[in-house]
Amino acid sequence: MHFPRFSIVSFLLLLLILLMNQPSQAAQFIQAKPVWPQGREREKNLFVGFRATFEAPPGEKVILRLAGSNLYRVFINSEFCGHGPARGPHGYFRVDELDLTDKLHSGKNLLAIEIAGYNINSYYLLDQPSFFQAEILAGCRVLAATGEPEFEACILDYRIRKVQRYSVQRTFIEAYRLKPGFDTWRKKHGAPLDKTACTILSDKKLLPRRVPYPLYALRQPVWNVSCGTVQTGVKPGKLWRDRSLTSIAPTLGGFPENELEVIPTIQLQRIATSSLQEIGRPFSSNRDRLHLASNSYHILDFGTNLTGFIGARFTVHKKARLFIIFDEILTHGDVDFKRLNCANVISYEMPPGLYEIESFEPYTLKFIKFILLEGECEIESIHLRELANPQARRAHFASSDRRLNSLYEAGRETFRQNALDIFMDCPSRERAGWLCDSYFSARAAFDLCGNTDIEHTFFENFLLPERFEHLPAGMLPMCYPADHYSGRFIPNWALWFVIQLEEYLARSGDRATVQAARPKVLSLFDYFEKFKNSDGLLEKLESWVFIEWSEANRFVQDLNYPTSMLFAAALEAAGRMYDQPELSAEGEKVRKAVAVKSFDSEFFVDNALRKWGRLKRTGNRSEVCQYFAFFFNAADPDSHPALWDKLCKEFGPKRGRTGAFPEVHEAAPFIGKMLRLEVLSRYGLCRQLLEEAIAYYLPMAERTGTLWESDGASSSCNHGFASHIVRVLNRDALGIYRVDPVGKKIALRFSDLDLDWCSGRLSSPDGEISLQWWKEAQTICYRAHAPAGYSITVENNSGRELVIKP
Repeated sequence: MHFPRFSIVSFLLLLLILLMNQPSQAAQFIQAKPVWPQGREREKNLFVGFRATFEAPPGEKVILRLAGSNLYRVFINSEFCGHGPARGPHGYFRVDELDLTDKLHSGKNLLAIEIAGYNINSYYLLDQPSFFQAEILAGCRVLAATGEPEFEACILDYRIRKVQRYSVQRTFIEAYRLKPGFDTWRKKHGAPLDKTACTILSDKKLLPRRVPYPLYALRQPVWNVSCGTVQTGVKPGKLWRDRSLTSIAPTLGGFPENELEVIPTIQLQRIATSSLQEIGRPFSSNRDRLHLASNSYHILDFGTNLTGFIGARFTVHKKARLFIIFDEILTHGDVDFKRLNCANVISYEMPPGLYEIESFEPYTLKFIKFILLEGECEIESIHLRELANPQARRAHFASSDRRLNSLYEAGRETFRQNALDIFMDCPSRERAGWLCDSYFSARAAFDLCGNTDIEHTFFENFLLPERFEHLPAGMLPMCYPADHYSGRFIPNWALWFVIQLEEYLARSGDRATVQAARPKVLSLFDYFEKFKNSDGLLEKLESWVFIEWSEANRFVQDLNYPTSMLFAAALEAAGRMYDQPELSAEGEKVRKAVAVKSFDSEFFVDNALRKWGRLKRTGNRSEVCQYFAFFFNAADPDSHPALWDKLCKEFGPKRGRTGAFPEVHEAAPFIGKMLRLEVLSRYGLCRQLLEEAIAYYLPMAERTGTLWESDGASSSCNHGFASHIVRVLNRDALGIYRVDPVGKKIALRFSDLDLDWCSGRLSSPDGEISLQWWKEAQTICYRAHAPAGYSITVENNSGRELVIKP
C-alpha cells in the first residue's frame, strides 16, 4: 500500500486550517522589529540586556508584547514579571503578552529584559539565530518598541559565556562573575549602560502563545539538613566526565573543553566533606540566615521536589567563590550534583558587597547545598520561584485512604512541573517534549485542567514544519521541538503520535487539527512500507527501537512484536480518524498476525530473528510484551485465559517476593507498569489495581512528593508520564470512568473497592463535573453533578445497591 508524501500543497492546506483555528488574539507586532547585537545572532551563549523607560497613561491598560529566541526574563520597575517564551516549531516563534498595569508607577517606569541566545542544539530549545522583539502598548498606541531608540541594549558579560553544557539534552550551565551593582542597569532609571548597537533582522513568523502563563509562587526551604566543612584538592577515585563535556562536535553543540573558562563539575569532584553536623530542625527563610566561611557548606530541604528559579540574597564580607548544587534526593546524606548525568551546579565569584540573585534557567530540586570555597558570606531570603502549570489545582480528589490521596497529589505535583508550554518528560535533565510520554500526560491534563490547550500546542509544533531536518522523509521526531543533528529517532515512538491524536480528537472535537495532521500520518505509514514483511509486520527498523527501560529493549530486532502490536493499533486509529477502511483492515490483519506469530502457547514472545531467509521466533519473553498484547487488543481474557490468569494472580508487585516466572523479564514503570494498570482497569479489576498502584508509586510519593521514571532513584524523580495516576484514580477509585465533551456524555463506574467514601471534582470545557459517594450498610449512596446538557450513565460493579442522593 502506498500513501502520498507530504507536498507543498498539503503544507499550504495545513497552514490554512491552523490559521482558521487560531484564537482571536493576534500574534503580531504593530511597530516592533526583531533586533540583536550587530553580527552576533549566531554567537553561542550570549547574554543580552534590553531596557526601555516609558510613562504609563493614567487609567489605561498597558501590555508588553514580546517574542524571541531562545529565553528571556522580564522585570518591570525591578520586579520579576515573566519568563518565556512558550516554545514553537522550527521557523516559528510564539508571542507572549504580559499585563504590566498593576506593576506600574505614576510617572516613569523601567522595563528590563534579559535574554539568552544559546545557538546550540538540544532537546529543550531550538538552535535558531538569536533575536528579540518587543513593544509596550497602551491600547493600540505603542509606548516603546525594539528597533526604535527608546529600547537600549547591552551585553551582560557578568554571565560567563564559555562554559560547559548542563546536559546532552539541555543547553549551558550558569556561571557568574558578579560585582556589586551588577544589576543596577535593570533596577534604576538612568543607570549607566554600556550600550551595544543592534541591527534589525528579517521578519519572523509568529504564533499565539495559546497556553496559560505559569505560576511564579515563591517557595522556601522548610528543613535544615546539615552543615559542615569541606577539604579541597582531593583526588577523586574516578573523575566523572560527561559526554556533554567531552563530546562537543558538529552533532553536539557547545564549547570544546579546552576553551572553557571554568569547569565546575571538575572542581566539585576535587572537594570532599571533612566534617558534618546533622541539624534536623525546621528552617525559615524569613528568620534564618546561613553563615558560611571558607571551605564550609550548608544543606537545606524544600520538603517537596520542585521546579523553578533558585534565588537568595548574599552579603559577601570577603571575596567569595560559591557553588550552589542541588538534586531531587540525598545520596548517602549528601547532594550529588551529577546523579542525573547533568551538571546541577551554579557558580558565583563575588567581591565584597550585597547581591540579590536568581537563576535564569529553571531547575528541579528538593535539596540545595551551598558550598563556599573561599571568602565569607551570609545567605538569606533563600527561595525557589516556581515554574508551574497554573490550572492543575482545578481538580480535586479525596478518599478514605490517605495513601491514594498522597498518590493523587504526587501525580498533580508531577504534572504541574511537566506541563507548561508542552508536555515534557522531566523538568530537570531534558525538559523535552517526548512522544509516548505525552500520551499519558495528555490524559492527566484533561482531568486536571479541563481543557486540551497544551495538547493542541504540542500537536501544532509537530504539524507546522514542512519536514524535519536530519530525519528520513515521513518520520516524526522522537521529541520536539528539538534538533536531532545526529539523525537519531525512535521509529515506533512516532506511532504513539497517531494513537494520541485519536484520543485528542475525542477530548477536543478539534477535527481541523486532526485533518491538518493527515498528510503527516499518511507519510509516516508511507515511511514504514519498506519495513513490512510478507505478514505486514515491521522488520529491521532503523535507528533506536525503544520499548521501555527494561530488558525488553534488548529484544528489538529483527522483528519486535510489541512494535507491530502498536503499529496495528496506529493503523486502525488512522482508519477511524480519516474514514479510510483500508487502513483499518490492514491494522486488523497485522493485529491478528502478530497475535499468532508471537505467542508460544504460554506467553507472548518479544522478537524474532531472520536467518538464512527464514524468520524464527526467539525465546525472549518480557512482562511488558504481555501488556502490549492486551493493551493493543492482540489478546484479551477470553482469547488467552491461561495467560490472563497468570498475569492477574502471579505478576505485579508481589513477583519481586515470589520470584515467579524469572525467565519473563520484569516491566519498568515507564511504561510497562502503567500499561498493566490500564489493562487491569479495562477488565474491571479496580480493587487489585489500586493496591498495586500504592505498591508501585507510594514510596516515590512519600520520598519526593513526585513520581519517578524508574523504580529506583537512579534517574528522574519527576517524570511527566507518571502524572497519569490522576486519571487512574479519577476513573478507578472515584468512578468518573469517561468524559465525552463532544457528545456531552459522562459514564460513571462503581467498583467493589476497599474504600468507605470518595469524592472528586473535574473541570471540563462546559463546566464542573463532580461525584461523591459513600457506603451505608449494603448500599452506595452517591451524588453527581454535570454541566447543563450532559447525560450521565452508570455501570454498577460494586455488588451493592446504588442510592442517588440529592
